[in-house]
Amino acid sequence: MSGFSLDLVRLTESYALCLGTEGKSTKTITWYIANLNRFANFLKKNSLSVSVTDIGKEEARQFITYLQNDVIRWEENPSIHDDKPLSAYSIQGYVRTIKAFWSWLLIEEYITHNRMAGLKLPRTPRKVVHTFSHEQIQKLIGVIDTKHPTGFRNYTMVLLLLDTGIRLSELIGLKTEDIDFLQSCILVKGKGNKERVVPIGNHVRKTLRRYVTHFRSEPDSPRTREVFLSEDGFSLRPRAVQSMLQRLGKKANLSGISINPHRFRHTFAREFLMNGGDIFSLQKILGHSSLEVVKMYVNLMTNDILEQHRKFSPVDNSFLGRR
Repeated sequence: MSGFSLDLVRLTESYALCLGTEGKSTKTITWYIANLNRFANFLKKNSLSVSVTDIGKEEARQFITYLQNDVIRWEENPSIHDDKPLSAYSIQGYVRTIKAFWSWLLIEEYITHNRMAGLKLPRTPRKVVHTFSHEQIQKLIGVIDTKHPTGFRNYTMVLLLLDTGIRLSELIGLKTEDIDFLQSCILVKGKGNKERVVPIGNHVRKTLRRYVTHFRSEPDSPRTREVFLSEDGFSLRPRAVQSMLQRLGKKANLSGISINPHRFRHTFAREFLMNGGDIFSLQKILGHSSLEVVKMYVNLMTNDILEQHRKFSPVDNSFLGRR
């Protein structure tokens, strides 16, 4: 192959084309390409070769050091003022992208040896999983005006998040034809456009039917099939839902905690397990390809059980514990 064909930027374009044919979402492809372009720009600025045959673990580690020490979050978005460094999770994402790309280069026979195979992922701190308490959920739902169409829409979205654990993108991407009221389930399109069937409870099914029948805005066009719409009939943007949840949190006086869709997802997982659900069903409902991520919810449930035992120990709460 010619030297030009082995240029990192040139091959990144071929990689994007390949990811597209494999059914990867536009968002995923954009993320991969942005990470690789940043790596290429780093190499160019430091007068390093951008030929994939010359790039190896040494260059990748220099890039990691640069990300850890010299890059701040959102620096490419001047509208966001944040002087904090990149998170360990973001940096690990860059390294995962590089490793995946070099594996692809080997499969496609652009290279004969994967020089990134031994590159280790940077360590990340153990994530603290935040959930809502029952009291917080009641306060949050209690401030929603369900008599107003917009309020009933918000109420329905909050219940759906709590009852299914779906992601924000999956919530706003839900179409009317994705709801099966007869079987009490919804068809969710998750990461990588992977579809999965997610069950819904009886109360949520009734609420969802009532919203669609009586409160859903008239769509701005026949092509708008999303379930949750703005008052003007347009599909909702992620930021609109996030802002709505933050307003509800303020109205409910839930200060000091982050009111975001992922907290509902964590809360659903905890409640599902606490109420007797099994980890394999939880994995399918949440759409995780590996059990590793789901295991953190088991640890969370264990902490809840320990706390409950401390409060309600049979011996501690009887005459035996007072001897």
